[in-house]
Amino acid sequence: MKSEYDFSRSRKNPYIKKLKKQITIRIDVSTINYFKELADETGISYQNLINLYLEKCASQNLKPEIEWVNT
Repeated sequence: MKSEYDFSRSRKNPYIKKLKKQITIRIDVSTINYFKELADETGISYQNLINLYLEKCASQNLKPEIEWVNT
């Protein structure tokens, strides 16, 4: 290994906007199980499946339908 490296010609990461940000989110167990089963069927990790689904919702500007139930 060199004792020093020259980064004067370096450039910013062109893929920086494609990076993912780690967050903490609370998701129902049944929802996680659904995506885990789907992951087993597709061979895609359940985190990636959730991300793909949310990305599609965001790109299509979908809004959730909220129904309040009186108990």
